Parts: sequence; structure tokens; C-alpha cells
Amino acid sequence: MYSDEHKKYLKQLKIKKISIRLIQILIIVSFVIIWQLCADLHIINTFITSSPKDVIQTISNLIKSGDLWKHIGITFYETMISFLLGTFIGIWIAIIFWWNHFIAKVMDPYLTILNSLPKVALGPILIIWAGAGMRSIILMALMISVIITIINVYDGFKQTDIHKITLLKSFKAKKWQIFLYAILPSNFSTIISSLKICISMSLIGS
Repeated sequence: MYSDEHKKYLKQLKIKKISIRLIQILIIVSFVIIWQLCADLHIINTFITSSPKDVIQTISNLIKSGDLWKHIGITFYETMISFLLGTFIGIWIAIIFWWNHFIAKVMDPYLTILNSLPKVALGPILIIWAGAGMRSIILMALMISVIITIINVYDGFKQTDIHKITLLKSFKAKKWQIFLYAILPSNFSTIISSLKICISMSLIGS
């Protein structure tokens, strides 16, 4: 049996969760209403921003024509390919940087420059180079996701508790053992966070 204080605490938690959900829904509904009002009053250019009514109409037309799931499937495929490649490449490059500090030092300014580039603005160049198809879309998503993954994972590797590394070195541990038993376990949360960022960046690129 729960005490009255604990029941009161659980009730407060439930009310808080419900309040958060209601506010989140309210924000979305308010945004959609304001978006539609701005479109109806010609405050925004619907050719560029569209409107909720137009979006619903387009979805309805795609459902009627049977093309909706086809387009969703293509986008999902492009996103997953970009996500898996971006994660794999990004983590491996981060491992290489941790393994060889000389390479990391050499590549650091270039990584900073690549990260600061307006990657979406490079879309037209990629289309000319790779063609207006799936390949250019995947390349765009990779450009956005790989750099972020490298930076986040490598920073996590560098922030690993130095005492753990020193302890393993005192036992004559090899570099791969230090990575396997200290670096990797200490950065599971960092890698998971990078995966979350990578999937969102892949969606933006796709």
C-alpha cells in the first residue's frame, strides 16, 4: 500500500505529464491555425510555404492515386540508407581520430570548415554532379549527418575518464583493449545521442 504522501506525489506526476502533453498538443494546433490564417490573409507566400489545407489536399490526392505509400517508402529507404551509412562512416572515422591523434590534429580544421558549410545550399551542385535522383539525395543526407556524427562521437571519446585509461595502462593494456574496455563502454550514451541526431539529419537531407 502506498502512503498518502506517495499517492499525492504520484498524482502530481500524472497531472504534470498530462499538462505537458496538453501544452504540446496546444502548441501544434496553434501553429497550424496561425499557419492557415497567414496563408488565407496572404501574409505568407503559399507557393513557398504551402498551407495546412493544401497539404491535406495533396495527401488526399496521393491516397486516391495510390502513390502515397510509394513516396513514403522511397523516402524511408533513402533515409535509412543515409542513416546507416552516416552512422557507420562517422563512428569509424571518430575511432580513427581517437586511435591516431596525428590524423585528428591534421583533419581538425577541415572538419570545422566542413561542419560550417551551408550543406543544404550545396544541393544544386550535388544535383549537377550526381544527377537529380536518389544518389544526390543520399549524398546530401550523408554530408549533413556524417560530420555531426564524427564530431559528437570523437568529442565523447576525448572526454572519457582519464583515470580509467590510466588504470588500464598501468596493467599494460593495449590500445584496442583500452578502447574496448574503457572508451566504448563510457560512450554508449554519446553514441545513442549521435544516432538520434544522425537520423534527424538524414531526414533533413532526404
